[in-house]
Amino acid sequence: MENIRIIVASDSVGETAELVARACLSQFNPKQCEREVSRYPYIDALENVDEVIQVAIDADAIVVYTLVKPEIRKYMEAKVRENNIQAVDIMGPLMNILLEKFDEEPYFEPGLVHQLDEAYFKKIDAIEFAVKYDDGKDPKGLSKADIVLLGISRTSKTPLSQYLAHKSYKVMNIPIVPEVTPPDHLFEIDPSKCIALKISEEKLNRIRKERLKQLGLGDHARYATEQRIEEELNYFHELVDKVGCPVIDVSDKAIEETANDIISIIEQNRFTN
Repeated sequence: MENIRIIVASDSVGETAELVARACLSQFNPKQCEREVSRYPYIDALENVDEVIQVAIDADAIVVYTLVKPEIRKYMEAKVRENNIQAVDIMGPLMNILLEKFDEEPYFEPGLVHQLDEAYFKKIDAIEFAVKYDDGKDPKGLSKADIVLLGISRTSKTPLSQYLAHKSYKVMNIPIVPEVTPPDHLFEIDPSKCIALKISEEKLNRIRKERLKQLGLGDHARYATEQRIEEELNYFHELVDKVGCPVIDVSDKAIEETANDIISIIEQNRFTN
């Protein structure tokens, strides 16, 4: 078994280089090789390069780097050659081509893409929001959310929240359970940003029985009985009528399809409000 170590070196956060490294590693059978990726961000001095080189020598590691500043990149190039270290310069070749194409000097400023890209930070905030307010953990998220998803168990609330978060929507999802009183604030917020997720009894029964099997439990547990499902769906419809929000049937839809329907409704409501 081959133990492979990759060192990601960057004068910014190193996200780009790590994504490339992991994308490449994912193409190889994880059972046949052990892989470790270490990130060394904010390399802004030659001494930092020396540290990376020493670690690479000690660990017999591959170096993958994104260095914008010419002097640091050239120093890295020289050091990996000098020490016969396998290395990949991700940004350098394209930067050299662009230098020939543009009639202007680049900024040579690390991390500029994130400084200029407000959408990047908006997406990160949305992802963190979805995690923080998943499964109705904190009702304070209701007023801050762009979208509030309502649904009984196994209606894909969490996967939808994460998918929509990657589209930069702040999403909170609230489980609808007869024995649990929903937060009062749910009935005070704008219902146009709420989406209820409906599912057929038959589909829900199959999903829940399969879930019980995965947990090593019998499929006769009350969670998957027709009586319990009917009870939950009746309560769901009563609650949704009280909230007065749109309803999407997720019975035979993929996550992406449902998410697109949600976005369409939310954006249309924003336009008309």
